[in-house]
Amino acid sequence: MKKWLPILVLSLWALLAFIGPWMALSPYDIELTKILTPPTGDAWLGYDDLGRPIFDRFVLGANTSFIVAISVVTICATFGTLIGAFSAYFGGWLDLLLVRIIDVFLAFPGILLAIAFASIMGPGIDNVVIALSIVGWVGYARLSRAQVMSLKQREHVRAAVALGVSTPMVVLKHLLPLVVAPLIVEVTFGIAGVVIAEAGLSFLGLGVQPPDASWGSMIRDGSSYMLISPHMVLAPGISLVLVVLSVNLLGDRVRDHFDVKRKIIE
Repeated sequence: MKKWLPILVLSLWALLAFIGPWMALSPYDIELTKILTPPTGDAWLGYDDLGRPIFDRFVLGANTSFIVAISVVTICATFGTLIGAFSAYFGGWLDLLLVRIIDVFLAFPGILLAIAFASIMGPGIDNVVIALSIVGWVGYARLSRAQVMSLKQREHVRAAVALGVSTPMVVLKHLLPLVVAPLIVEVTFGIAGVVIAEAGLSFLGLGVQPPDASWGSMIRDGSSYMLISPHMVLAPGISLVLVVLSVNLLGDRVRDHFDVKRKIIE
């Protein structure tokens, strides 16, 4: 059961994200008579400080975090990998320029850069995706660059060049397939980072704006009522911890699967 628990948690997260928009939910309905009502049989997670059903907003928050995580990781992995791979293959001033840009980004904590970009562009889910993508591509570019640097002198690559294969096809067909394994590991850990970053930005008021819901904004709204209505933060807080922990555990498992040296030792 322990082996399948991370997969089960992530499957439930994805399921809520996909079926949430099709469920008969009312995350925006305000019932003043039910303000801060604790969980009951009719409302599994109770109501918030405005009388809105927390379960409905929890599902909406799952959809938000899932969309942001998948969007940011897809954009970062695609563009970062291509930039790093072509830079390493061509070398010269282009590679030197990329290294300097990466050094500049790595000189600052990623979350602080994301906060700065989100503040400049303004709040909103689209701007959150853009801000996190601007910050997140660096890790993928650095990884793909290092991998391609060690692979571009392989015999099959040199043979493809000698046969007149175009440079884009050499990179896409002969180099990138060999970089997929470490990139998959990077993607798994990247998802956890994006989920935390999105929740943090929403907690600070730079992410999803009312009346839309995010786990981060739900925790922010409930933090003022921790002593009298802790149920407002329990569901989003515990879910955030479980999702991030599950992604990290799954990433460790994927890393061990692709770790050839460790398999040989064992």
